[in-house]
Amino acid sequence: MCDGQHHSEHAGGEGRCCRHEGRVRSFIQPRLLLSLVQKPAHGYELMERLGEDDDPAADPGLLYRTLRQFEEDGLVRSSWDTEGHGPARRVYEITDEGLDHLHAWAVNIRRTRERLERFLTEYETHFQIEERR
Repeated sequence: MCDGQHHSEHAGGEGRCCRHEGRVRSFIQPRLLLSLVQKPAHGYELMERLGEDDDPAADPGLLYRTLRQFEEDGLVRSSWDTEGHGPARRVYEITDEGLDHLHAWAVNIRRTRERLERFLTEYETHFQIEERR
């Protein structure tokens, strides 16, 4: 069992002792940017794409807050699509700055993957666990 002090010292001072054991943070930000590289889209379409991975973080509120923040930061731009049936929809597309941001995310994800692989190797060696896939 961990205590808040011990956890704070080793987890960047967040003080969230053991609350999210085994959970990996959502990758909604890089996934949204990658999705927009593949094709500009409106929010509902992006929700469907994120939902394909059965991601619990793909809730509409989070998605639209993230898109608004991306737009404020210059990572995406949007325009109104008034063609077709139904009401106008805001269509999002990635900017050059957003593409640079996505590349930086990929570098950080690779580093995280390497650290996770080292951890799992050490863990499996210590507990003499066969790799499970």
